[in-house]
Amino acid sequence: MIAEATRKGQVKVLFVDDEFIEFRALKKKIADLSEPVVELEYSQSIGDALEKVRAARFDLILLDNRLMPNADFRDTVPELRGIGYTGPIGVVSTDISGGYFQEFPNYGVDFRIGKDEIDVQALQHIIREYVTYAVPDFWKDDYSI
Repeated sequence: MIAEATRKGQVKVLFVDDEFIEFRALKKKIADLSEPVVELEYSQSIGDALEKVRAARFDLILLDNRLMPNADFRDTVPELRGIGYTGPIGVVSTDISGGYFQEFPNYGVDFRIGKDEIDVQALQHIIREYVTYAVPDFWKDDYSI
């Protein structure tokens, strides 16, 4: 699924993880990201994330695989889809090698990524793949044939 960012050159991302330190680590990793401008919000639980998604528009959700009291993405992603969120959802986990990760498309997940893999380049790639927004001039060469 591709979400369309409504703000020119700005992408609003919701990071859902029960460990606040993971959010802080992600903010540090992407601090130097100037294009696109990423507005990063945090939710500590699926309940909080559901409230935020009902109240505001997000272009992308990065969701920790395991959130209490839910078991894993097979429980949480259907909850997000159930309230009408149609944008891209990426499952983030320390270990994405489990066999059940092969089922991710069946649950409304667009992609999966290891926590150790998220950096500026990975986030830019994810945004290019899944979020439509005003592409900066210096990226246009990448898209021309």
